[in-house]
Amino acid sequence: MLLTRMERCALDHRQILIEANEPIRYVHFPVSGVISLVIGTVNGATLEVAMVGNEGVIGLPILFGSGSTPISAVVQVPGEALRMTAPAFRAEVETYGPLVRHLHLHAGALLFQIAQSTACTHHHSVSQRCARWLLTAHDRVDDDEFALTQETLAHMLGVRRASVSAAAAKLQELGLIRYRRGYVAIADRQALEQVSCECYRIVKAEYERLLGRARG
Repeated sequence: MLLTRMERCALDHRQILIEANEPIRYVHFPVSGVISLVIGTVNGATLEVAMVGNEGVIGLPILFGSGSTPISAVVQVPGEALRMTAPAFRAEVETYGPLVRHLHLHAGALLFQIAQSTACTHHHSVSQRCARWLLTAHDRVDDDEFALTQETLAHMLGVRRASVSAAAAKLQELGLIRYRRGYVAIADRQALEQVSCECYRIVKAEYERLLGRARG
């Protein structure tokens, strides 16, 4: 049975589940929390290319025969996951058809999220992208309030912290979020969706189509 080969583990803030270009030791199935897939540049800059919660899995390169990836996986909102070793996962996908089908669908949804995120980075304002990020994270947590620093959000969006501070202040002035040091709360989700760019709704619809659940 699949669950007998898994163990429950905590996901701590800023924990690195996959280090870029290093062997993937474990495959994680998040139960709660939010994990960012992050790509870096030679000058040390980072940018989030996708977000994963309890709809997905961390370690998909193993499914496609690769033991490493240039993309890091970093916990942004703490939670829990079920994990299994990479060798055990390889054995499971060779024999367990339903799991493979779900993972293929998840991979398709994730690739679309990455593609839409790329377009969003080039064509939408920091305020719109900030709203999109907050909505996407909110879809994956069990509370309206979750841990988030402006520095972290700046890294994920690939912009200066001052830009994120200005965007967060604007959203707070409009009554859409409440922000205190290290935490953000969604105060008016419907209005926040109206402020966000269309990327959030497009990705959410694709996740619903492929996985049968609305995740932006």
